[in-house]
Amino acid sequence: MKIKTITCHDVYNYGASLQAYALMSYLKQLGHDVEIIDYKPDYLNNHYKLKVVNPVYDKPIIKQLYLLAKLIPHLRSLKRKKLFDTFKHNYLKITSICYANNEELKKNLPDADLYIAGSDQIWNTLFNNGRDPAFYLDFAPKDKLKVSYAASMATSKIAPGFENFVYSMVKRLDYIGVRERSAAEILNKLDITNVHVVCDPVFLLTMQQWKSFINVNKPIYTKPYILVYDFDHSKSIYDISCFLAHSENLKVIAIGLTKFGKLADQSIKTGPIEFLNLIYHARYVISNSFHATAFALLFHKEFYVVRREESLNERMVNLLEDLDLRTRLVSSVSELTKKNIDYTHVQELLNNTIQRSKDYITLFTTR
Repeated sequence: MKIKTITCHDVYNYGASLQAYALMSYLKQLGHDVEIIDYKPDYLNNHYKLKVVNPVYDKPIIKQLYLLAKLIPHLRSLKRKKLFDTFKHNYLKITSICYANNEELKKNLPDADLYIAGSDQIWNTLFNNGRDPAFYLDFAPKDKLKVSYAASMATSKIAPGFENFVYSMVKRLDYIGVRERSAAEILNKLDITNVHVVCDPVFLLTMQQWKSFINVNKPIYTKPYILVYDFDHSKSIYDISCFLAHSENLKVIAIGLTKFGKLADQSIKTGPIEFLNLIYHARYVISNSFHATAFALLFHKEFYVVRREESLNERMVNLLEDLDLRTRLVSSVSELTKKNIDYTHVQELLNNTIQRSKDYITLFTTR
């Protein structure tokens, strides 16, 4: 089949890049011709643009000072941008045409037998992408096969006022696959019941396939370390990482910068492949990131997930509960456990989910 997928593939986020690759790669393994639609609406296309200014600072003198203050951090960040751009160029097969909105997709439709929306937080209505008809395949003709794979709502409820929008968009799909049980429950309440809960695409590839990206004999950081990946400048991540580093005599490596600058022995700006390397070689992974957790699971690492604000906890709770790992979701040092993860049991549960997800893909790729 000729398949086109649409997702947030080019937003300089590790999970977004790697999940886009994983779904494309697995479908290609099945023998299909797969391309990712190069969809870059304005709200997803401001990364690394120096002249994008917060409206608060958009006055002549203040704007100049603001841009000057941004210049040095911007120049430092370009290495990270290059690593992501190289990954995209080398590993993602993308349409030759770049689209900026749903109407452009309708006017110059990328040709396919099957259109897939997913994965990642494309249906999170707290963000613009969850309110964008393109991520629900609104542009695809009625006579074409339209499905979602592991589309994530990420939260426990739809943003107020968007229930009818989500219902009307999702109802058009021929097959509906979501990443969290909570998303299925939300859709069930909208009287959409034919919903499949499937794993994130990164789990469709084996540990060995992901290891092929990594020089397993050449860690980026050579001393035993805890890897910290923190979205929220979390005091809990700081406390937990300091405790483990002290009690187990480990260094602390941070991906990017944290609010607590003295926490890390080294802060590293990385691309997707370096992200995998750092997780693979870590003793512990401490994060509030879904995909840092996913790859910690894939590489059989000890890890802790630190709770985020309530609205963003659902995807983490669902993943850990399904794998009997709820105790790995913590808020403080007092919640840490000395018991190591039983990866024989976890892998058995994960394998069942992966097989169910592959069976779901078979439903619409063998029609």
